[in-house]
Amino acid sequence: MPLFPDLSSRPHKLRVKQTMTTSPPKIYLAWTEQFDTWFAAPGSLLMRPYVDAPFFFESRFEGQRHPHYGRFLKLQNDRLVVMTWITGDPGTLGAETIVSVALTPKDGGTYLTLDHQGFADKKSRDAHKESWPLALARLDECLSDNK
Repeated sequence: MPLFPDLSSRPHKLRVKQTMTTSPPKIYLAWTEQFDTWFAAPGSLLMRPYVDAPFFFESRFEGQRHPHYGRFLKLQNDRLVVMTWITGDPGTLGAETIVSVALTPKDGGTYLTLDHQGFADKKSRDAHKESWPLALARLDECLSDNK
């Protein structure tokens, strides 16, 4: 069983709910094996969909490189992805946070609930609260283009 990080000293968290046009299996695959189709910079992804398997990728934003590290804590095929999520400044500031993505089938698409917890401060949490809906919209757009 994987060791979950202790978040007791980092209480800041967020929740994003979004209806997606894409099916749960496609979204699950995008979160566990195909991050480079919607989030990670092409060629940077090192990811295997196994509990406790570490991953790495980088994103690029406004000319800056942003490394992301983590490991999968829980995987339920086509239903749930729980992972640690570590980035530098301006991301999680090096804190090992937890991202949970729950997928529920809805009208041929998916009702997605993303919880991100363990932020060191409100500023980091608020930045992610603004960026996650944009990232999820990009995910749905990229997967819809591949239908």
